[in-house]
Amino acid sequence: MTFFTNYINLVLIAIVLISGGLLLWPTLKRGGRGGVSAAEATQMINRRNAVVIDVRSADEFAKGHLPAARHLPMSELQGKIGQFVKNKSNPVLLVCQTGQHSNKAASLVKEAGFAEVHVLDGGVNAWQQAGMPVVKQGGSK
Repeated sequence: MTFFTNYINLVLIAIVLISGGLLLWPTLKRGGRGGVSAAEATQMINRRNAVVIDVRSADEFAKGHLPAARHLPMSELQGKIGQFVKNKSNPVLLVCQTGQHSNKAASLVKEAGFAEVHVLDGGVNAWQQAGMPVVKQGGSK
């Protein structure tokens, strides 16, 4: 019991708890959803061959989407995800306009048995704000 009454030991315990909390903060802030930034998404696409699924409507998709994105509307997601991603161990990156719909879609994709599902934080809006390229019908911006 003298261990806990020693002032220096209490300070060391406090330092360990605070540093552990700071290490966990990014995960807790995200809510454990697996959301990624535009830069992290780019690395995932380029280095790990992530499959990018855009769950917006056809009109929104035509106005601008990520260069590697495949269009699969939210209404068709559950039935057709297996046709778009053959290997369930490949990372899947879900994209919508703001990130709200893709968070809902992530639970459907996880239920379908996909091991690694991520959401682009902020959606296409955040992608464009980060200065990343967007493909429109007929070219890129």
